[in-house]
Amino acid sequence: MTANTSRFFILFVLALLMAASRAHVFDHFSPPDATWAAFFVGGFLLRGWGRWVFPLLMALAMGIDWMVISRHAASFWDHYCVSAAYWGLIPAYGLLWAGGSWLRSRYTGASLAQAGRLLGAFLVAVVACQFVAQGTFYWYSGVVAEPTVAGWWKNFNDWLPGYMGTAAAYTAIAAVLQVAAERIAPLVRGVRAAQR
Repeated sequence: MTANTSRFFILFVLALLMAASRAHVFDHFSPPDATWAAFFVGGFLLRGWGRWVFPLLMALAMGIDWMVISRHAASFWDHYCVSAAYWGLIPAYGLLWAGGSWLRSRYTGASLAQAGRLLGAFLVAVVACQFVAQGTFYWYSGVVAEPTVAGWWKNFNDWLPGYMGTAAAYTAIAAVLQVAAERIAPLVRGVRAAQR
């Protein structure tokens, strides 16, 4: 598999996972929303393609939201979650992408030091994403009747653990797959070399 083929495969998997989890396509069970992890992992695995992949994933996220809201016979622009603050998702998800991209630019292969760097980049990216996404919603959506700093802080802390836990679970799976791919690739190359 060429580098571009594997990148397209990764993009397909991330988009599929995002669509399946964000759209709640399964009646009885839908996996938790993988969007935050998809942007972080995409920034890591698809670094260099950000100019077109980031807008593509952003359009997919917004398209899924439009589909889900419209499916329930609601107007997209009148929905509780959609307001001027909705556009805050672009920089919020951009911070996740930037976190993954930053990590990739310093990645030298699986190691304990790299695991620590992953943890640091992930935590900073997720907290920054939550700060922008939740902050723009709280302050600019018009949903909160009387916004206060204390109310914003409580809201921020109430929602952060759930988003972080879900993104961490998906990112951990991606990290395990990355390490496995790094360990298997030399073995495959060795077998191919021996067959020549």
